[in-house]
Amino acid sequence: MRTEWVAKRRGQGNVSQMHYARQGVITEEMHYVAQRENLPADLIREEVARGRMIIPANINHTNLEPMAIGIASKCKVNANIGASPNSSNLQEEVDKLNLAVKYGADTVMDLSTGGGNLDEIRTAIIKASPVPIGTVPVYQALESVHGTIENLTADDFLHIIEKHAQQGVDYQTIHAGILIEHLPLVRNRITGIVSRGGGILARWMLHHHKQNPLYTHFQDIIEIFKKYDVSFSLGDSLRPGCTHDASDEAQLAELKTLGQLTRKAWEDDVQVMVEGPGHVPMDQIEFNVRKQMEECSEAPFYVLGPLVTDIAPGYDHITSAIGAAMAGWYGTAMLCYVTPKEHLGLPNAEDVRNGLIAYKIAAHAADIARHRPGARDRDDELSKARYNFDWNRQFELSLDPERAKEYHDETLPADIYKTAEFCSMCGPKFCPMQTKVDADALTELEKFLAKEPVAQS
Repeated sequence: MRTEWVAKRRGQGNVSQMHYARQGVITEEMHYVAQRENLPADLIREEVARGRMIIPANINHTNLEPMAIGIASKCKVNANIGASPNSSNLQEEVDKLNLAVKYGADTVMDLSTGGGNLDEIRTAIIKASPVPIGTVPVYQALESVHGTIENLTADDFLHIIEKHAQQGVDYQTIHAGILIEHLPLVRNRITGIVSRGGGILARWMLHHHKQNPLYTHFQDIIEIFKKYDVSFSLGDSLRPGCTHDASDEAQLAELKTLGQLTRKAWEDDVQVMVEGPGHVPMDQIEFNVRKQMEECSEAPFYVLGPLVTDIAPGYDHITSAIGAAMAGWYGTAMLCYVTPKEHLGLPNAEDVRNGLIAYKIAAHAADIARHRPGARDRDDELSKARYNFDWNRQFELSLDPERAKEYHDETLPADIYKTAEFCSMCGPKFCPMQTKVDADALTELEKFLAKEPVAQS
């Protein structure tokens, strides 16, 4: 789709969507997003120009179907996949990608740390993906020095960042906000630093007693991103890893730095979204979203969860979807899914499915709560089908039609039951929705009630 679109923009220096938006140009990607979101194209351009919306669309990812992340657009969901040294391989990750896209992932992050050639895995994922792909380049930078954090240099980081950009990665998590002066602030935490990338940078700074090289070389990263239209996903290295640590001094100190970095990237027309927590009690979620908007000048917020309680390993797709729905309601632009395997192991295909569906529910619930135009249309259509006992239409409108049909057919599998006016919960005699009252009967009842007192039995 995008081959012709980007051909005329290659070699022009800054090819970011923000750069064109600020010049008053509505790109083909902006037009496409406007159609997907059912919004005016000029509104899309304005939101991208001011930094409240991003369109992650690397010029080398030409099979991409452009999408938008921002408060003016529908709440989006990201799915994480990735091979590890202990599990998975290239084909399994491509299969996970296809499954994630099938169940509605708006973007996918490749968090591979091993299990094969990382460049080959990433290239295969990008080639197969119609949705934006994100990465965390610090993982491969560490692999390039055989896991010895102390040996990493700024050039190692920059080399990997540019390699990912060249391969077509649409957004990269850059852990530039964790500063050496922030490290003592984690002293009173229960879980310390839980960000894998943040932990790598923290160990590097503790060893060298030098400032974070991603912070000191942030302008160099900007120059790379301008050439390929890669969006920043500014990593929250000091996100809380448990509800005890939520909204603490360390988290908020880093958030302030992320706001400064956001505005620095915008000086060069580079797109930015900002990552957020993590583990946050329900009563602190609104504060966290409002604080991010304030500190980061309304750049799109992208949160992991947040988990609202820490006591449910194996069910953290539920504990986090509760927080995600609330975060989306308050204005978070994208939700990073959490699977049932969170804190326990590498997710498999079924975990990806369960995590994604939980988060599609959360994002959709947030869109309804924010009164987005048309957000409830599908709900209303499904409700009509339910009332009319149109089982096949119910399945069709479901977020997971296969699972809905599977559960229905566990007890009533025969085709005749697809037109039955009951399910196995109430049976044929007790379904309340069989009480069909037509308009004429209601009109007669209203006339009666207007004249006669209701007899009390």
